[in-house]
Amino acid sequence: MELTPDWECVTDTVMGGVSTGRIETVVIDGRSATRLTGKVSLENNGGFVQMAFDVAGHGAALDATAFSGIAFEVYGRNKAYDLRLRTDQLEKPWHSYRTDFMTKPEWQSLRIPFADITPHRTDIPFDPSRLRRIGILAIGREFEADIAVRAVRLY
Repeated sequence: MELTPDWECVTDTVMGGVSTGRIETVVIDGRSATRLTGKVSLENNGGFVQMAFDVAGHGAALDATAFSGIAFEVYGRNKAYDLRLRTDQLEKPWHSYRTDFMTKPEWQSLRIPFADITPHRTDIPFDPSRLRRIGILAIGREFEADIAVRAVRLY
């Protein structure tokens, strides 16, 4: 199932951090994509920049039980990033489900099975019938984020 992300940029400034980021539509090697760039800073207890979207719009959940995971194409600079999922069950902004992946300076297709997603700071197991939000994060260390994402879908 092809998704049509309306990406938004979120940085740690929402909690007092000083990281900076932006998203833009670009063409890399002939492929149109959404690119997240920014500077991740650990100052003021910060440490992330993120591109994210609501899968069903307006914070509603999507039933993804008919699918095994999330697939997308990614282009980066040999850096690790996080894939973060949220369901409508999670109440706190620090609750999520996550896994990490590496980028390369070439387009690659990634398939992330729901089975590889682990709960973070919550005891609630991941329930794909309640999928609400998907995010790509540069997090946890100081670095220059630069990642492009396209063709997001459920498989």
